[in-house]
Amino acid sequence: MSIDDVLAASRAGVHRLTPQELVAAAARGALVVDTRTESHRRAQGEFPGALVIDRTVLEWRLDPMSPWRIPEAADRDLQVVVICRQGYSSSLAAASLRAVGLHRATDLAGGVEAWLAAGLPMSEEPADVRE
Repeated sequence: MSIDDVLAASRAGVHRLTPQELVAAAARGALVVDTRTESHRRAQGEFPGALVIDRTVLEWRLDPMSPWRIPEAADRDLQVVVICRQGYSSSLAAASLRAVGLHRATDLAGGVEAWLAAGLPMSEEPADVRE
């Protein structure tokens, strides 16, 4: 199995959000999680309203059963939208979150690049980084 196969499997049957759908989901209370590296965030800007969680600890911070979860990870029905630079690693991260029971986890199709291409703004506020 190649990474392309793994990526396709992670996206199978999942509705990935467009930038406009992400705006609506966030307004309804979806938790937006930015897994981009610091250098990518510096280059592209901070994503409005997102929590920054390093990919290496993502599942532990968002699994409601984890003793290392963040306060926002209250239950498995939480809608989590993962974002990355181009929408590849976010698909894998969302699949991993679904595997630990966050059945509504998805990602932003095309990542921050799609957000910027849609003419949507980045934030001037400092990032909300969760360790």
